[in-house]
Amino acid sequence: QFEVIADVNGTNLRMLIDTGASSIVLSDEDARAAGFEPERLRFVVPVATANGTTLVARARADTVNVGAISRNEIPIYVAQPGRLDQSLLGMSFINTLNGFDLRGDRIVLRD
Repeated sequence: QFEVIADVNGTNLRMLIDTGASSIVLSDEDARAAGFEPERLRFVVPVATANGTTLVARARADTVNVGAISRNEIPIYVAQPGRLDQSLLGMSFINTLNGFDLRGDRIVLRD
């Protein structure tokens, strides 16, 4: 498993790179830190997780930066409180890259 520090809307968040996740998913705590108000979101999108099915809310991040790689106006999901321990950097971000390489205990993202 690989972790990155991603800047979401100007807030540094520790995220797990998850090629099994179709999208970026923020935990409730990280969503709040990045300026989202989960109590104002609608948790209506069903998603399958390793722990079963749950509901998430659609949102949009103004910016998501990982190192020098920057994406604007990117769709994300927000997990309900207590449903996600660590935010996920999923394929909706990874698919925007030119690729990535696994080098021993490191992952290199290519823009």
